[in-house]
Amino acid sequence: MIPLQHHEIRGNWATLLLPVNADESIGYDRLAHEIDQLIAMKVDGIYSNGTAGEFYNQTEAEFDAVSSLLAEKCNSAGMPFQLGCSHMSPQISLERLKRAVLLQPSAIQVILPDWFPPGMDEIIAFLHKMQDAAGDIRLILYNPPHSKKRLSPADFKTIREAGIALAGCKLPGGDAAWYREILGLNPELSVFIPGHHLATGVRAGAHGAYSNVACLHPQVAQQWYNSMQNDMEAALELESRIQRFMNEQIVPYITQRGYSNQAVDKFLAAIGGWADVGTRLRWPYKWIAEDEVSGVRKICRDMLPEFFAG
Repeated sequence: MIPLQHHEIRGNWATLLLPVNADESIGYDRLAHEIDQLIAMKVDGIYSNGTAGEFYNQTEAEFDAVSSLLAEKCNSAGMPFQLGCSHMSPQISLERLKRAVLLQPSAIQVILPDWFPPGMDEIIAFLHKMQDAAGDIRLILYNPPHSKKRLSPADFKTIREAGIALAGCKLPGGDAAWYREILGLNPELSVFIPGHHLATGVRAGAHGAYSNVACLHPQVAQQWYNSMQNDMEAALELESRIQRFMNEQIVPYITQRGYSNQAVDKFLAAIGGWADVGTRLRWPYKWIAEDEVSGVRKICRDMLPEFFAG
């Protein structure tokens, strides 16, 4: 693929969820089918090894196999794709990035080193080396709410002025003042936010989502994003129902029952039923039992019939 520039990174990007077999091996046949499904659904792009791809819990051979499978299929189909090269270790992240460059992704995602919160001079040193190794392929910085170092809009400006040309970022979003600040200080940054805030975010100037809503159903999430271009009021109405479903049915799995974000992402995919991913996570993390899917699916169908119309 030709590397994407910041203004070309837009829309509804679907995460590659990791199918885990009962023996904890990766279900590569199911993973291949999942990629085929995402390509057929014509999402704006696909990315690997995000949180739901369990990047933190793969061997290096497994990381290479997942990355190569996505690259082969997307390069053949002309589907934009990003390879997640994140790891808690900056050394492992750098080595992953060096190998990923050879697969010609549209962009590369990274996180900041995560064992001890880095200072700004350490962040700049880390990103400089990653950028140098990436060459013409641009970097996307994923800075989620649970990061040990949370970056402000002004921090991204400092990073840019240090000579680091990030193409984009994934951030939690914020209020109207936050959007004015992040976009005003960083006009050459593609700002992506959580999927269930996408309509509000797009109206405020956000450029897209690495989307949890796409976990529920990538094709419907794509249709929803497309609708924002010509019928924002309808998109906002659907967003209000998506948020209600998330707050009432999904968030309690995290806040009350102690499940991880990756557990609920896979649970959403099982509710949507668009791919055979399963809800299992790799040890030591617990997953939501598949026998809980049908009850929440019925509620979801009542609240969000658009996601089941097909």
